[in-house]
Amino acid sequence: MGEPAVKLAPEEILLSVNNIEVVYDDVILVLRGVSLDVPKGKIVTLLGPNGAGKSTTLKAISGLLGTEDGEVTRGNITFMGEEIANRAPEDIVRRGIFQVMEGRRIIEDMTVIENLRLGAFTRKDGGAAVRDDIEKVFHYFPRLKERTGLAGYLSGGEQQMLAIGRAMMARPKMILLDEPSMGLSPLLVKEVFAIIETLCAETGITMLLVEQNARMALKIAQFGYIMESGKIVLDGAKEDLVNNEDVKEFYLGGDKERKSFKNLKSYKRRKRWL
Repeated sequence: MGEPAVKLAPEEILLSVNNIEVVYDDVILVLRGVSLDVPKGKIVTLLGPNGAGKSTTLKAISGLLGTEDGEVTRGNITFMGEEIANRAPEDIVRRGIFQVMEGRRIIEDMTVIENLRLGAFTRKDGGAAVRDDIEKVFHYFPRLKERTGLAGYLSGGEQQMLAIGRAMMARPKMILLDEPSMGLSPLLVKEVFAIIETLCAETGITMLLVEQNARMALKIAQFGYIMESGKIVLDGAKEDLVNNEDVKEFYLGGDKERKSFKNLKSYKRRKRWL
């Protein structure tokens, strides 16, 4: 696919991924010319089936590919106008991007406060500023303030809140969220997504959201991209995607009488998307 259909002025774009390819172990091609733009202060969602390359895209942006023997071998990734592809993760965090990993990845044998302080490890503005930001986290996640024990005893929803709060402690300009709804009850999913939407609106932190729950993701996002087999197959403003018949059918459950999702999807994808 060529240039993204989402058209933004250069000054609106915080992150730009341009035609990147990602290879693992010097031989396995995972991403095949992925391009996407993320505007400042907005929520953008990246949708698609398991194995499409969504998490790999986030890791390419956050610099975590190197921990898995992966590398961006073609194309470029620019953040605030600067090239960041294949830079060290700590360098990218200092530049203002923080990834909340799939499965939350909190430190279970640390307390909530200790986990939050860990999120501020790249900062050099002193303990008072860190304490102030911990209180800001508690403002958005008041439940965490009540939890004084080890983080491993938190519920799944509370652990997800802690993971997002830890990201906030880095004072990021952009947060990458990988499957924040995973393992949560429908009620907690609504709560977590409402907080993500509020955070973006009130703090101006830009969000790039990878999510299996397409309906919930498109509810809070302004723009969306759909990936399959390592490339972008469809993109646009939220309203365009929600009203797209293929998106309704494949991701929003529009066809209740479908006999074979896999076969029908493969046929229509060839006809309409590729």
